[in-house]
Amino acid sequence: MTQQTQTVLIGVTGCIAAYKSCEIVRGLQKAGLRVKVVMTPHATEFVGPTTFRGLTREPVAVDLFDNPSAPIHHVSLAQEADLFLIAPCTANVLAKVAHGLADDLLTTTALACTAPLMIAPAMNVNMYEAPATQQNMRILRERGVRFVDAEAGYLACGDVGKGRLADPEVIVAAVLKELGRARDLEGRRIMVTAGPTQEPLDPVRYLSNCSSGKMGYAVAERALARGAKVSLVTGPVALEPPAGADVVRVQTACQMLDAARAAFADADAGVFTAAVADMRPAAVAERKLKKGGGDVLDRIELVENPDVLATLASERKPGQVVVGFAAETDDVIANAQAKLARKGADLIVANRVGDGLVFGQDQNQAHLVFADHVEDLPLQSKADLADAILDQVSALLG
Repeated sequence: MTQQTQTVLIGVTGCIAAYKSCEIVRGLQKAGLRVKVVMTPHATEFVGPTTFRGLTREPVAVDLFDNPSAPIHHVSLAQEADLFLIAPCTANVLAKVAHGLADDLLTTTALACTAPLMIAPAMNVNMYEAPATQQNMRILRERGVRFVDAEAGYLACGDVGKGRLADPEVIVAAVLKELGRARDLEGRRIMVTAGPTQEPLDPVRYLSNCSSGKMGYAVAERALARGAKVSLVTGPVALEPPAGADVVRVQTACQMLDAARAAFADADAGVFTAAVADMRPAAVAERKLKKGGGDVLDRIELVENPDVLATLASERKPGQVVVGFAAETDDVIANAQAKLARKGADLIVANRVGDGLVFGQDQNQAHLVFADHVEDLPLQSKADLADAILDQVSALLG
């Protein structure tokens, strides 16, 4: 399907920002896209269906049974969409989509739709920051739903804070970017390492680090959404792996090397996000070590772990792309440049860690370090950073 014939289905919900959906429709039409609109009944209290019918020259869907020619209306709408955008999306509809509730045409269509789903939330700041809303957004992000984050500012209710619908131009740009690259990794195989490793000291203790695995899991999710076959080699994390990934769970650095080597053998690219422990205890005690009593908790002999990134970069076949990560507390760029040369990678994604930055967070500010230049990226969600990384992988693969 060519860019000119792609169809964007816009879901409009009951929010004062519904009038901005008209601008989104026009922006997408100017880009040559076909646009259809589905509304909740509450949305019609803010903007009438006639307005969208005039803009799109398409029937506007509101009720489950308002189109006699399409007896299963939610299915027919879902099948037409190359992308389903809900903008604005209220807290109520966000919750319904997160939990699979389908009690109107819009939410029923969302459940039936297999095309990429994008959500632009809009609501009061307190509703936006409520734990339930934040949890619902995390659920959807973990499923690969794309978000155009709400903006902070003066809200219609008079409050000031985050919750305002993103600028229509920003939403349109996000849709065009998503459609333009939606399947750019079709047929490619991507290997991703994620999370920490754990190096046992005795049956109850281990050496490890603070990695949550969120960055690697985001890369895996976005690579799947862009058409790739994904092998995810993951250390111990408290995350649900993305559906469709070939998941290999490991604990130690040696196990990660073996699993990554096997997965990387037939991959087009490897994205090494895992925080692999540099050292491990020379010997693992068979029983729990105690303080005193002859045990030597204060004198643990360590040996060096294999370097997963450098090893596989040195073993790669012609054409394979290698992306590494550098988590630094100081001299971020200089250390990343040295790591790029030392490890033999094509790209190092560098970020500053410590003081609550990066580890366990949903956002990251990173630098893309190449042999001949550095690209500074803004603070963004890890899903958006994953896409920025995969843009580079796609370009390097050609």
